Amino acid sequence: MSQIFDVAVIGAGSIGTSCAYYNAKKGARVVLIDAGDIADSTSSRSDGNILVCDKQPGFDAIFAKASQDMFPKLENELEYKIEWTQKGSLYLTETEEEFEIASKFCSDMKECGIQMRMMDHQEVLDDEPYLAKDVYGGLETISDGSVYPIGLAYGFALAAERLGCVLSLHNPVTGIQKEEDYFMIQCKNGDILAKNIVNACGVRAPFIGKMVGLDIPIQARQGQILVSEQTFRVARRKVHEFGYMLTKFQSGSYERPVSERVKRNEVAFVFEPTASNNFLIGSSRSFVGEDIRSEIDVMQALAERAIRFFPVIADIKVIRAYSGLRPFTPDHMPIVSDTPVKGFYIAAGHEGDGIGLSPITGTCMADMIAGDKTFMDLSLLSFQRFCS
Repeated sequence: MSQIFDVAVIGAGSIGTSCAYYNAKKGARVVLIDAGDIADSTSSRSDGNILVCDKQPGFDAIFAKASQDMFPKLENELEYKIEWTQKGSLYLTETEEEFEIASKFCSDMKECGIQMRMMDHQEVLDDEPYLAKDVYGGLETISDGSVYPIGLAYGFALAAERLGCVLSLHNPVTGIQKEEDYFMIQCKNGDILAKNIVNACGVRAPFIGKMVGLDIPIQARQGQILVSEQTFRVARRKVHEFGYMLTKFQSGSYERPVSERVKRNEVAFVFEPTASNNFLIGSSRSFVGEDIRSEIDVMQALAERAIRFFPVIADIKVIRAYSGLRPFTPDHMPIVSDTPVKGFYIAAGHEGDGIGLSPITGTCMADMIAGDKTFMDLSLLSFQRFCS
């Protein structure tokens, strides 16, 4: 490729394809590069949730809600079926103490403009009749939804291609050289020249960063998921325990009443129904490098926690288990930022929120590269926060 692209996006997951689409939409000449295919890694191993309920009150929640608000129009805009549904989500609280913590969280989120409401014991059982009868209460988030994550990435990529983006797939990047006013990206299939680079490689972002001398503090945080057989409707929407917040952010002094196996594997119950009448069960969190093998101890902990909240699940078969890698940063916030290397940008580190935050991330990255003002101050997502 002898032409010099305006933007080269490295990584064709939900974040990278979104960055390619929104840059192309602004009129930039874009190339999307990936060592594999579209949604070949983390994006194909997620549950597709579009949530604000699992964000911290303040910037985190506001940023996520801005992204969530873009989804209702995306299917028509991308001209691709992404299976967007918006049924809300339900957090479950096991104890009075959890209910009080959730109530304070609900109040703080409402101040950020997030629609939430607390539900008492009977309201929760009326909402989901198959729940265990001793569930204390719950917290409903009205706006939460879900998509088909692989479809979302394909939708972004193909829409970008229609706008002139070149898809350079199955083409690993082996090196990057910074020239005076452009980058030479050395790839398996030949060099690609670009004025700007967006590093959207998720857990592999540090590998690409080292090619330009940047130390990017992203680690792989593994999560496992169980998939059920096709069955009756156990629950009508996403249901998860409020303890998920405690395992995600590893904060607070509250200890959940769980078994040693659940605690050891950092498992918190998550239930997600699918359009095919299966359901997904998660979630676990562990630092095991880039290992995506499913471990029986984790699978047993996931099943144990699922049966605790929905006893009926004990009689439903699991047909598959798989693992994915969340790109984790030390402060649980993504990096959506320029860097000290002029023209080199990072859009990575979204942990388990890459699907949900993809539209707003792509929009902001396109604005940054074009020199336009982003919809809000993104200094909290700056790469510089990790530079001493």
